[in-house]
Amino acid sequence: MIEETEFKMIAKTSFGLEEVLMQELNKLGAKDVEEHNRAVSFTGDKGFMYKANLCLRTALRILVPFHTFKVTDEKSFYNSMQEINWEEYMDVTDTLAIDTVLNTDLFTHSQYLSQKAKDAIVDQFRAKHGERPSVDLDKPTVRINIHIYIDTCTLSFDSSGESLHKRGYRDKTNLAPINEVLAAGLVLLTGWDKRTNFIDPMCGSGTILIEAALIANNIPPGYYREDYGFERWKKMMPYDEELWNTIFDGAVNRITDHKQVILGGEISPNVAKKAKENIKLAKVDDVVSIKVCDMKDFEVPAGRGVVIINPPYGERMDKDNIGELYKMMGDTFKKNFGGYDCWILSSNMEAFKNVGLRPSRKIALFNGPLECRFMKYEMYQGTKRVHKLEEGYKKKIKE
Repeated sequence: MIEETEFKMIAKTSFGLEEVLMQELNKLGAKDVEEHNRAVSFTGDKGFMYKANLCLRTALRILVPFHTFKVTDEKSFYNSMQEINWEEYMDVTDTLAIDTVLNTDLFTHSQYLSQKAKDAIVDQFRAKHGERPSVDLDKPTVRINIHIYIDTCTLSFDSSGESLHKRGYRDKTNLAPINEVLAAGLVLLTGWDKRTNFIDPMCGSGTILIEAALIANNIPPGYYREDYGFERWKKMMPYDEELWNTIFDGAVNRITDHKQVILGGEISPNVAKKAKENIKLAKVDDVVSIKVCDMKDFEVPAGRGVVIINPPYGERMDKDNIGELYKMMGDTFKKNFGGYDCWILSSNMEAFKNVGLRPSRKIALFNGPLECRFMKYEMYQGTKRVHKLEEGYKKKIKE
């Protein structure tokens, strides 16, 4: 039973979002926050575990480590799993699922190791009771995460259940939807102030726009979810419904009602229709609007703001077409987006050259298995030289 007042947790994330997740955790009130590869560890109590699942925008899972041991081979792994008294954590009538992540030369197949771990657990119950827990891959009572790094095996309980990127608001998607956690990470990485204009002129199914609206109005990303793994826990940390309701209500009470300008453009009427349906499901259709148009015809509101584009990367387009598309984006930035910070996410480094602008920032990220760059282009009103001269003049006056 893990019922100490405070305990260690690990928030899993995507490569490149670790620092943003650290900032989120610090803001939320976590203790002992430390950055790792695709993860951030921290300390908190049961209530904070609930809050982390509900409120963290760039976390994929919240894991609770409970046991570590050294491993040399398959047999030592099985034996070490058998030495744990699993009745402390689950009953024979419970269901389980096991996920394994390997960072070791000792084993090559994570699925096979998950199977061996399951065998060790059910064999123990069968020997004691003549019956065994069953496997449920969708909504198990207990989901166990196994991580082997070199020769150290760490076992954790997964408090999230389904990955936290599955917010619960997205019903319709186009061919290549962006993951909600990555979309939120992109918005947070831009440093958008939540009040200036926000635009995605190639919005696809609308995920980036929705995440921007959630951030702007302090809507917790878990607001729409119907289910978390910790709700099925009985033994190691029994679910406290009253505590959960208090935390949920507290987060909902902090939702604001600002009317930002959050705009999307989408060239395909069919895809734009799907985006509008998703926006309505997320209940942000009062702040997000979408126009069916080509990016170069997009009517840009005056003033300042942030633009994020996740364009096609070129897997389904020939080289000339993808080059023309990226050139059009660069030309449109120069012509129509003065005063905006414009960002592009893409895995196509060759296509980036056609944008024809010098990026002021380059951030390495992954969109699924694809290594990408998130490039920032600052679009000054007037020429860059005039802007620099003005900045220098202001600085001189201050001195």
